[in-house]
Amino acid sequence: MRRIAVLVALTMCACTHNNNPKPEAKEPALEKGIVVLEGGGKTVRVEVELARTPAQREKGLMFRKKLTPYQGMLFLFDTEEVQSFWMKNTYIPLDMIFIDETMTVVGVVENAAPLTLTSRRVEAPSRYVLEVRGGFAAAHGIGPGTKVKLERDDQ
Repeated sequence: MRRIAVLVALTMCACTHNNNPKPEAKEPALEKGIVVLEGGGKTVRVEVELARTPAQREKGLMFRKKLTPYQGMLFLFDTEEVQSFWMKNTYIPLDMIFIDETMTVVGVVENAAPLTLTSRRVEAPSRYVLEVRGGFAAAHGIGPGTKVKLERDDQ
């Protein structure tokens, strides 16, 4: 009987220990940078989060409730090709600015409606896509031919 009591006590200890879940690993913060757009005699700077990995690109700006006028996300792809985006779980209307390997805007999708699976793209190949608040491109005269620079945000 004493052996059974010891076994029960040991089993309870083991179960209690195994029931303590490990804390979930926190996703690392995205690297930041500055995108400088130059065209039509104007220069505009946008603070961006860099989406480099497939997981970061897949999540994008999903679940964000706000985006300041000069904030955005820059998607960096390994190869230049026609890129396609949707707005699933994205609550903010966005402009999508497609940029080729020469750092030139090749097209813009303006005011993409939120919360849809509709595919958005331009027919020209791009290596980078900048997402900003809807209306940004028109407000700043950004379109095909606009030159782009990427700077590190060392702050």
